[in-house]
Formats: sequence, structure tokens, C-alpha cells
Amino acid sequence: MISELQNLQAKTGAILETSSLQEVIPMSFGNDTEAINATQQGVALYDRSHWGLLKISGEDRLRFLHNQSTNSIQTLKPGEGCDTVFVTSTARTIDLATVFITEDAILLLISPNRRQQLMEWLDRFIFPMDQVQLQDISSHYTVFSLLGPDSPSVLQKLGVTNLQQQPFGCHQLFEIAGSTVRISVGSGLTTLGYTFIIPTSAAVSVWQILTQGGAIPLGEAVWQHLRIRQGRPAPEAELTETYNPLEAGLWQTLSFDKGCYIGQETIARLNTYKGVKQQLWGIHLNAPASPGTPIWIEDAKVGILTSYTNTDGEHFGLGYIRTKAGGVGLKVKVGEIAGEVVDVPFLKHPPL
Repeated sequence: MISELQNLQAKTGAILETSSLQEVIPMSFGNDTEAINATQQGVALYDRSHWGLLKISGEDRLRFLHNQSTNSIQTLKPGEGCDTVFVTSTARTIDLATVFITEDAILLLISPNRRQQLMEWLDRFIFPMDQVQLQDISSHYTVFSLLGPDSPSVLQKLGVTNLQQQPFGCHQLFEIAGSTVRISVGSGLTTLGYTFIIPTSAAVSVWQILTQGGAIPLGEAVWQHLRIRQGRPAPEAELTETYNPLEAGLWQTLSFDKGCYIGQETIARLNTYKGVKQQLWGIHLNAPASPGTPIWIEDAKVGILTSYTNTDGEHFGLGYIRTKAGGVGLKVKVGEIAGEVVDVPFLKHPPL
């Protein structure tokens, strides 16, 4: 079913597609090059309505999430936030999520294709005596992200001036278009920006205000290009049950002194004994390549390509490569295509 917001987007040039989960997503606004440039020299607006938004409430909510994910949650206060990773008992990745602590709940912004899986996963660990309630509130809220150096100026036009110097994850409530909107620091990428959590009834009004304020609409195709170029790992590509968060370069989401949580023992052992056998890197390519293609050094297979993007003839991918093979500057072949390993801003790597 097409929403009022999607109708508006279609009228302004959006190309809508229905995902495998039956969600309608603006794939492009017919302005991909302009949108990419806006993230670098202006401001772009990404509709994240197809992402998931979960709510954890109850007196035990902080302890519960602290015990179910990789970052230190119990130390956070209302108005603060962070990224965290959900992993299996053997530390295989399920999803990278953003946590927002409010006065009476925790909000979790999760990947589009992880809503049902995470709801079921988290519900498994709620025991009868726990004061924890779990809700999927995705249909009640719309999520937008501003990306680009001019993002603060768009906030200023809204009268929002006290978020600009705050750290990642900090968030406050503001009145916009007659509705209460939560605005947080962070775009979902390393690009300067802010994320809006908006009651669905106000989505059209806020979208219009932001675009009239100078934000250039950005479709899913551009988001995927940006996240690959910056190295943000995604479920079903870099985040699967084949890999753990250390291999995925998500060191900033890990607390090594928080105590026990699901997957903690494996992660601590890998860190202590430097057991990270493969790492995620960016790869400049000389030609197109398909995800799933093996990565070679001479006749030795050293990894696999997980994502690929191409803009204006520039070919780029993400891939896992054996730690012992090397890192930045390494010359490889992806199938028959020559490539060179490069660093990307989203990923963190331990010393080789």
C-alpha cells in the first residue's frame, strides 16, 4: 500500500520499488549524482521508513539490552545513544543497531530486513520475572536522516541549535510541524548529519519542511552506494552468521570491560589472543565484480567480495580478506579483476 509520503515522493520524481518484505522504498529520485554531491557539499535527505524501530520498556530494560548486545548500555543516560551489535552465542553477527535512551524506554533503530528476526531473538531472552516489554513500533514512526556538511544549517532553520556540538547518539525532542519529533546526532554513516524519528502522521509535513529547507532527496540506491564506499556493513552481505563484529570492523560498538553478554566469551577470546583471522576492507577495482566472487593473491584464495558499487565508471567493493594476507595497499584479484585494498572510514582495524 502506497502511503501519503510515498505518493508525495512519487510526484517529485521518486522511483518506488516493493521489497521482498513488501515494503515500498524510494530507490531513486532521478538525481543520483546530485544527491551524492549533496552529501559532500550540501545536504541530502534519506527516507529510512523501511528500517525497523523497536521499543524496549520496563524497569529492567537497560540491564536486558546490556546483556543482549555488545556495547555498554547501562552507563547511558536519557538523551544519550550509541551503536551496538546483536550477535549469536558464538559471536556471529545478527545486526548493527543504533540505541536511543529515553526517560522511560529504549528505542532501537535496526536494519530493514532484521525486524522479525530481532523481535523473535530478543523475545527468547525475556523471562517471566523480567520487567521488560518489547514492541515493534515501526509502523507508528517514520525515520529520516540528513547527510552532509550543510545539515546544521537546516536544523538552524528549524530553530534547533543545541545539537550541533553534541556527540554521536545524543538526541532531544523538538516541536516541528505541530508534532513532537526526536532528532539525534548521526546520519547512519560517517557523513555529518542527523536522524529524525517522526510520528507517521507528521511525515509528509516534515519531509516538505526539510526539502524546502534545501535538503536534496536521496534514494536507496545512493544510500547503498554510500554505505559501501564508507564501509558500513549490512545484513546479508557483511553481517551474517559467517562473521563476527571484530572481523566486520565494528570495534567501536564493543565494550571489553562490561562483563557477560551473549557472545562475550568468544569476542573476548578473539581480542585477547589476537584471533581475528579475517577483516573487512574496501577494494578499488578496475572493472565490475559480483558479490560472492573469491579474492586472490596469485594462486591463493584470501577472501571474498561481499558488496559492489559503481559510480561514473569507478568500481568499488567491500570484502573480507585474511588478516595474514595484509591490509591497505595490498594488490589482489577479485575473480579476474585487479584491485587494491584501501581503508574506509566506517571500519576500524587492529594493528596487523
